Amino acid sequence: MTTSTASDQVSLLSQTDGDDLNSARRVLGIEANALNSLAASLGENFILTIEVLSKIKGRVIVSGMGKSGHIAKKIAATMASTGTPSFYVHPGEASHGDLGMITKEDAVLALSNSGETTELADLIAYCKRFDIPLISMTSRKNSTLDTAATISFVLPPAPEACPMGLAPTTSTTLMLGLGDAIAVALLERNKFSPSDFQTFHPGGKLGLKLLKVRDLMHSGDELPTATSDMDMSEAILIISAKGFGCLAVVDSRNHLQGVITDGDLRRHMGPDFLAKKTENLMTVGAQTIGPDALASEAAALMDVKRITNLFVTENNKTIGVLRIHDCLRAGVV
Repeated sequence: MTTSTASDQVSLLSQTDGDDLNSARRVLGIEANALNSLAASLGENFILTIEVLSKIKGRVIVSGMGKSGHIAKKIAATMASTGTPSFYVHPGEASHGDLGMITKEDAVLALSNSGETTELADLIAYCKRFDIPLISMTSRKNSTLDTAATISFVLPPAPEACPMGLAPTTSTTLMLGLGDAIAVALLERNKFSPSDFQTFHPGGKLGLKLLKVRDLMHSGDELPTATSDMDMSEAILIISAKGFGCLAVVDSRNHLQGVITDGDLRRHMGPDFLAKKTENLMTVGAQTIGPDALASEAAALMDVKRITNLFVTENNKTIGVLRIHDCLRAGVV
């Protein structure tokens, strides 16, 4: 039985992995250069595209066949999640009834590297018939798709990263990059906000990062409040009933005057404890947070301040309370 030494392993890595790394770097270099060429080539047609897509009353229909179809699906998904209603239509299915999904208020974005994809023929004719804006992405100028389009993007000449020059690689990367550029430009044109983003991404890590305090806070009848002249014998019953381990001391306008916590109760415990007023125990100038702050911000604040609750105020009025446990339960860290 033979064993390989560390030097043997290094030698094996240099012989095999070296070629793999060179291949990977060559692919990424080719595609990066192509993307730079695409960025430099953008001009009036890009501006017109954003003008058209930002003003349509319907949706952006994205279509393509094969690898272009996979890219089209991703572009549609990105647009839909960033404020531009969009969905993918398979060009083959379009010819068998799915054209009915496209209305005169929509716009169509069609992808075809060759510009001669036969499955797109009926979609092109449909756009012409009903005067639906058709935006194309293709690598061939004067191709069928290029000449039929209302606005056409002809991708800059660039070799496919595949050494045989056959597998769609660079061309699909350019389409994907251009689709992202269009989606982000529309996002910025429409002033799409983080709160809008959270609306479309309620699940997953993105949704958790964008949860707001108002999404998790307790309000209404759940809110533990008392006036400053309330006896502690009554106030402690409110603290126990609400179950938050704290109490907001407010005035007649619901403005926060102070906060009483379990710690305050322990520090003031004595023979005359129940006869004291809430104003005798409350901490003035307690930390608060606004309802539109991110829940992650509130969790971080509670961690820094070493507290477990935050009262939520808006226009100086006490409207809710947030516990660190609410943040942890929601997965906000």
